[in-house]
Amino acid sequence: METTPHSAADISRLIRPRSIALVGASDREGSIGERTLTNLVTHSAFDGEVYLVNPSKSEIRGQRCWPSVASLPATPDVAVVAVPASGVLTVIEECAARGVAFAVILSSGFGEAGAEGEREQQRMKEIAEHGGLRLYGPNCPGLTNVNGRLGLTFSPSFPHDLTPGPIGLATQGGGLGRNVMQAMERGIGIGLWASTGNEVDLQVADFIHYMAEAPDIKVIVTLLEGIKDGPKFVAAVQRAAANGKPVIGLKVGKSEYGRRAAQSHTASLTGSAEVNSAVFRQFGVIEVDDIDELVDTAWLFARAMPGAQDALGIYCSSGGTAALTADAVGSAGLTLAEFTAQTTEVLRAKLPAYAAIGNPVDTTAMVLSDKTVVETTLGCVANDANLALTIVPIALDYGETTTRLADNIINAQKGCAAPIVPIWMSDRLGEGYQKLVAAGFAPPRSIGKAISAIGRWVEYGRWLRSNAVVGRPALPPLAAPLGDGATRSLSEAQAKARLHEAGIGLLPHALARSAEEARALADGMGYPVVAKIASEQVVHKSDIGGVQVGLQDGAQVEAAWREIMASVLKHQPGATIDGLLIEKMAPRGGVELMIGVTRDPVFGHVMTFGLGGIYVEIFRDVTRRLLPIGAHDAAAMVREMRSFALLDGARGRPKADVAALEALLVRVSDFVARHADGLEEMDLNPVWVGAEGEGALPLDAVIVERTGTPA
Repeated sequence: METTPHSAADISRLIRPRSIALVGASDREGSIGERTLTNLVTHSAFDGEVYLVNPSKSEIRGQRCWPSVASLPATPDVAVVAVPASGVLTVIEECAARGVAFAVILSSGFGEAGAEGEREQQRMKEIAEHGGLRLYGPNCPGLTNVNGRLGLTFSPSFPHDLTPGPIGLATQGGGLGRNVMQAMERGIGIGLWASTGNEVDLQVADFIHYMAEAPDIKVIVTLLEGIKDGPKFVAAVQRAAANGKPVIGLKVGKSEYGRRAAQSHTASLTGSAEVNSAVFRQFGVIEVDDIDELVDTAWLFARAMPGAQDALGIYCSSGGTAALTADAVGSAGLTLAEFTAQTTEVLRAKLPAYAAIGNPVDTTAMVLSDKTVVETTLGCVANDANLALTIVPIALDYGETTTRLADNIINAQKGCAAPIVPIWMSDRLGEGYQKLVAAGFAPPRSIGKAISAIGRWVEYGRWLRSNAVVGRPALPPLAAPLGDGATRSLSEAQAKARLHEAGIGLLPHALARSAEEARALADGMGYPVVAKIASEQVVHKSDIGGVQVGLQDGAQVEAAWREIMASVLKHQPGATIDGLLIEKMAPRGGVELMIGVTRDPVFGHVMTFGLGGIYVEIFRDVTRRLLPIGAHDAAAMVREMRSFALLDGARGRPKADVAALEALLVRVSDFVARHADGLEEMDLNPVWVGAEGEGALPLDAVIVERTGTPA
C-alpha cells in the first residue's frame, strides 16, 4: 500500500472492510465507545468480524472483549480507536505492530489542541508510517458508508441519516458534514461520507480520488477548511473530471475571520482564497458559497449532467412569479430559450389567448378551472429541443391544485431527459411538496437558491465543452516547497538576462556603468530610450525617482544619469548600484498588461495575468492559473479578462497581437517549470502588447529567487 508523494492511497479496505476492531468499546451509556458500538453492531449491516477491545471488560452485550489489539485472534482490516487521547499512541503502536491496515481515530486532543497535541500527532504519524498503518483522523466523527450501511462513527444521528444515493461527501469538519447528510430529509441520497478531521495522514483528496473511481458515486461534494497537499488535491479532482464526475466544493476561510477559525479548528493551511478559487476553476471544481447552494447544486448534477444546450425555460401559473424568476435568470447571466415552433403551436392551442406563451410561460389561473392544462403543456415545454432545463417556480401551496401540479411535474419528467426543477417557495410544506421529495426532486426552497444551483450547472456544462483536456491527463502541477528559505531579488538587468536566455523577446537594452557609457549605448540604440536604476536592492524603481522615460538625445541621457543617481542615493543610501539600464522605448500605442508568478504554500507556482501598468492595483482585472500551463489555458486566461475588448479591437482600436501574448504566457510558464526549485516570485509589469504582428514584450522584470538555488 505504499504511495509516492502526492499520490492517493488505496482505501478500498477502509471503505469496505472484512473485519473491524473497536478499541475502547464500552457499555457506558452515552460514551463514545458505547455509541460507536451501537452504530456498528445495531444500526449497521456489517457481516464481517467485529472484535471488541477493552482491557477492563471480559464481554460487552454478550460479545467477548479482548484486552488489546495485540491479543486479537486475527488481524482486522480496520481499528476504530475510541479511547482518550492519552492512550491513543499505545493503541497505534499495537496496530502498527500487528499489521492493521487502517486506524480510524475518533479521539480529540491533538493538532487542534496546541503545540503539545501537535507533537503527539506527529509521533502518531511516525509510528504509523514505520509500521505501514494508514491513519484516518484524529479529531473526527468517523466514516459512514451509507450505500454499504456501515457506520464507523459515534454520531447518534447515524441511524437517521441512511438514505443511500449517488453523492459522495468528503469533509474535514464534522458539523457541516452532518448538516449536508441531513439533506436526506429532502430525499437526497448520499452514499459515502468521509470526515477526515486533522488529516494526520489520509486527506479529503484521498477520498475524492476513491469516489472518482467508485461505481456507486456519480457526484462528489467536498467541504474544505484547508488543503495540506495541493498537488494531491489537484490530481484527485483531475481524476474525477476525467471520469465524468463533477466535484462541488465549499471552501471556508475566505476572510481573515474565516481563516482564523479554520486554522484553530483543524490546524490546516487555508491558502489564499483567490488562489484556491483559481485552482478550482482551472480543474473544473464547482465552487459554491453556502451549504444550501452546495446541496441544491449537487442534487441537480446527480439528477442530470448538462448537455449541449444551456438555455432555460420557465413554466409557471403566476405572472409575478414568472417575472421574478426571469429577473433572477437574467441577473445571473443565464439565457432564456426561444421555443421551437412546435412548442409554441401546442401552447397557443392549449392556453387561453391572454396567457403568456413565450418564455417564461404563464398559464394564468386557468389551472384552477381546467385541470388538464399543465398535464398537456408542461411536458411539451420540458421536451423543447432548445432547452437545457425547465424551471417550475411554485409560489404557494394551493392544496389540491398544487398536489396535482406535483403529479404533473413527476409525470412530465418521466418522459423528458432534460431536468425539470420545481422551486417550492412556500413555508407550507404540504402534500405536493412531499410528493416531489418522494419522487427525488428535492425542490430548492427559493428562486435565488435554485438559480444559484442552475447557474453552476450551466457553467460546468460550458467548462466541459470548452475543455477537451478533460478526457486526457492534464499538465501535472509543480510541487510546493518544503519549509522556508532566504531569498534575494535580482536586478532588472540580471532578470532580463535570464529571460533572454529562455528565448523570451525583449526590447534592446544594456547596462551602463557611467554617464558616458549610457549616452553611447543610447546613441547606438536610437532614441527615444528609457533609463532605469540597476540595483538588486531597488525593486520599486519609480517610487524613488529611479526611472526616466522618453529621453530624446544624449544630453538628456547624461542628465538622467545625474538625477537618478542623486535620487536613489537620497532615498536608499545603502543600496549597491550597478549602473543604469538603458532600454529602447516601446513603440507608441499598444496595451500594457502584467504577468506575475508567486509560489503558493499549498499548490506551488501560480501565474497571475491581467491589466498592467498603474492599473493593476486599481482595477484588479486579473486571471490566475496553477503552473505549468499550455496553449489552451493561455488562451483562456487572455479571454477571461474583463478588459479583453481592449485587445480585441474595441471602438476602432487595432486588434492586439493576442497570439504573441498567449505564446509569451506559455514561455513564462516553461521558464518557471525549468527553474521551479529556485524561483520564488516573478513580476513582468508592464508587458507591452502591440497590434497584430508587433509582438508582446516585457518592459520591466523582477525575479526573486531562493538563495543558493539560482532561478
